[in-house]
Formats: sequence, structure tokens, C-alpha cells
Amino acid sequence: QVQLADSGGGAVQAGGSLRLACAASGPTSNRLCMAWFRQPPGKEREGVAGICTLGGGPAYADSVKGRFTISVDTDQSTVYLQMNSLKPEDTGMYYCAADPQFITRVPALYPGAYQYWGQGTQVTVSS
Repeated sequence: QVQLADSGGGAVQAGGSLRLACAASGPTSNRLCMAWFRQPPGKEREGVAGICTLGGGPAYADSVKGRFTISVDTDQSTVYLQMNSLKPEDTGMYYCAADPQFITRVPALYPGAYQYWGQGTQVTVSS
């Protein structure tokens, strides 16, 4: 089983920045498509950004394009989400997700495409 450890959430004011990290370990931990999802209070989970560690992507939700950047570390097993110009509507529980990568492909931004999930990290953006 691939284990995911997501971290980096916190509370910031509008316009601030946060950097989330998702570290994968276990089999194929450096051969994964990885993505970030978020779930605002009382709403459904939505895809935010995705990338594949062996190449592929990035993909972004329209709501975060130009503000968020997803990247892969040199070990190809850690993915970051740099979030700039944060807005109150970015508030939610952010989850890292991963799925084995066998070919270069565009990462999916729907939850059903991913087998493995982190525990979530809370992001709160105040006005």
C-alpha cells in the first residue's frame, strides 16, 4: 500500500500563501500520479490540481489557475502545492491523492481516479 502524508495547511488571511506537501512512501512511491482535492465545509470534494511524478500535467481547476502551482520534488515521490493569493473560498480540508502511473498521462481531477488518500490538512483563509 502506498502511504501518503499530507501537510502544510494552516490559517492565513486573504492574499496570503501556503505551501502544501504530500510525501508518498511504499511501492511505486516514485511512480505516481498525484493530485490535491479540497472539501469546503458542507460541500462536495473537488479537484484542485494534479501532476504525475514521471511526467504528465499539471492540471488545474479553473478556480485556482494562475494562483496555485503544483510541482514534483527531485525524489519524484513528493508533490507540493504552492497556493498564492488565497481567497476565503479556498477554505477547506485539502487531501492528497495518488494513483499508480504506468504511462505518461494527464492527471485526473476526479476522486474516483485515485486509490490512495492522505489524512487531509486544513486550510482556512479569513477575510
